[in-house]
Amino acid sequence: MNHLAHETSPYLLQHADNPVDWYPWGDEAIAAAKAADKPIFLSIGYSACHWCHVMAHESFENAQIARLMNERFVNIKVDREERPDLDQIYMQAVQLLTGRGGWPMSVFLTHELKPFYGGTYWPPTARMGMPGFDQVLTGVSDAWQKRREEVAAQADQLTSHLDGVEHSGHAPAIVEPAAGEEKKLSLDLVHTATANLERAFDHQHGGFGSAPKFPHPMDLRMLLRWWRRGQLAGKPHDSVVGMVTTTLTKMAGGGIYDQLGGGFHRYSVDERWLVPHFEKMLYDNALLTSAYVEAWQATGNDDFARIVRETADFVLREITDPIGGFFSTLDADSEGEEGKFYVWTPQQIEDVLGADAAETFCHVYDVTDVGNFESTNILNLPKTFAQCAAMLHRDADELQADLAKSRAKLLAARARRVRPGLDDKVLVGWNGLMIDALAQAGAALDEPRYTAAAAKAAEFLLKHVRDKNGRLLHTWREGKAKFAAYLDDYAALANALVTLYEATFEERWIDTAVELADTLLARFADRTQGGFFFTADDHERLIARQKDLLDSSVPSGNALAATALVRLGKLCGRSDYLEAAEGTIALAAKLMERAPTASGQMLLALDMLLGPTQEVVIVSVDREEASGVLGELRRRFWPNRVVASRPGGGHSAALDPAFEGRAPRDKRVTLYLCENFACQEPVAGEHAIVAILDRVAPAHAR
Repeated sequence: MNHLAHETSPYLLQHADNPVDWYPWGDEAIAAAKAADKPIFLSIGYSACHWCHVMAHESFENAQIARLMNERFVNIKVDREERPDLDQIYMQAVQLLTGRGGWPMSVFLTHELKPFYGGTYWPPTARMGMPGFDQVLTGVSDAWQKRREEVAAQADQLTSHLDGVEHSGHAPAIVEPAAGEEKKLSLDLVHTATANLERAFDHQHGGFGSAPKFPHPMDLRMLLRWWRRGQLAGKPHDSVVGMVTTTLTKMAGGGIYDQLGGGFHRYSVDERWLVPHFEKMLYDNALLTSAYVEAWQATGNDDFARIVRETADFVLREITDPIGGFFSTLDADSEGEEGKFYVWTPQQIEDVLGADAAETFCHVYDVTDVGNFESTNILNLPKTFAQCAAMLHRDADELQADLAKSRAKLLAARARRVRPGLDDKVLVGWNGLMIDALAQAGAALDEPRYTAAAAKAAEFLLKHVRDKNGRLLHTWREGKAKFAAYLDDYAALANALVTLYEATFEERWIDTAVELADTLLARFADRTQGGFFFTADDHERLIARQKDLLDSSVPSGNALAATALVRLGKLCGRSDYLEAAEGTIALAAKLMERAPTASGQMLLALDMLLGPTQEVVIVSVDREEASGVLGELRRRFWPNRVVASRPGGGHSAALDPAFEGRAPRDKRVTLYLCENFACQEPVAGEHAIVAILDRVAPAHAR
């Protein structure tokens, strides 16, 4: 037993019985390294990382290699999802050293925590042109003992470079403008990003680029906004909305989507979305839920609404803690095999459904004796339900009903299999993304249970994942919350609470969002160059304090902060929020220009900042009449707006400016449509309000 037994991370606990004498990150490990005059070996991974498991099995469970590690190093194991601050810094070091990155991340550090050598996965012994981990350990140890000055110089040089980019998180040449060049914010940045995506678009299968394919939800949402601008100008960008609908349709029919249980796997290893990397991440399902909601609002395609409901139902059924929070990950593997939980043979399906229903199901979902994945079958829809109905000479509605019954039976049978591992830690930032998505889906689709789940999760975080001073913490598991929260925790939750307010009009959510935003400005802001650091000003001191401006698999913290601040600034009349958002977006202007496909969330914030963004205030003496207007508004694709209403009265001082002097006209539901805090003549009555909505947010046939 090593030093990990009392950790809360499922990933760290997986290594608690390794023969390697692992320490968690902390003073004890650093002191041990100094006392023994040994270098530190830092291994960073996460529970759903396939090659992390491989390296663990091959090397960290290998008694001979473990003995070498214990004799010559102090070994630290880190869950990157618990400590993204460490992951950012040392991943950048590995990329500088090797030209690439990934997990497992393996880095060697001095006693001052400066990196001097690193890589990712190494096999236990040399093979296929790769050095063995045993060779790496021996070589690094020899360098530490015999060439300490060279090691120190390498570490100082590398750390100096990391410290030199701490204000951007990326090389200054990419982010900062040239001398004398102004930072300009215009919609040309969105146009450039759209053009880049058009060039990369796969017209046959949807998505961007070749295999492996990632969903790009922020980019898809940005494309919808560009399409809407053209639509309102009378010049609809049909090719743009076509990229979105093709991609979402192909993904929903592919193996990347769980055809039985709902929800999306991580990414597709092929170009046609058939074979996924099978883990299910909370953040992917949150971000894709938002993309499908907006695509439904924009196009009226009910298949997109179906995917939203099925994905939300998966989240509530399988990765929601009974007391409110959302779990992080379902692993790709079960019984030691990737994807085993999800795949089928024709015989397995017949055993559950019987011969006739199985024949129909296998025809529709591409299940054959040959198989499409390692002699088994990943369920997918190569043809639409309508095409299948025509081929089978079946009534389409009747076929759909029969398939729904078959899916339910197969889902019940699948539930009896050995399930993939669950990483049941609750991360505030990822929960913020899911709260945002569920609140958005609940409002748009009139599904109160999704809104209720979002509210319950928010209540859980605000009650259980804070320290004694009320500051957010980053992670919670089994009753224990820990680690000071990061930028994306504050920003994602603040943004989610704005969405939750707009879905419920409970003003407590805005009060808390304002509290979080004020903490961002007080504790995370860079008052010299703009934007926000990833860690607070009183965070544990590390070798660099960085900013994240690029999206990765999740939106960047700075982009989420800019998004939340624009929305709160518009809703509450806070010019300081709008100025901070503008400064953050301006800091990323060159990055959006040069790396637009890694800037999707920042482009969404830019689009809202530049507007026109309307402030919508709805007041009424008749709650039912107001509800009808709000339902109509929420069904429409109108991304550049904020909405305020007090159907039951209100008490939030933050929202008082939105309602000042705005009362119902003629005792009818009344809409005040404002822009930059200047309002048009109010409109009273449901029919008159719908006419206004038809102008600013045209509806589509449902």
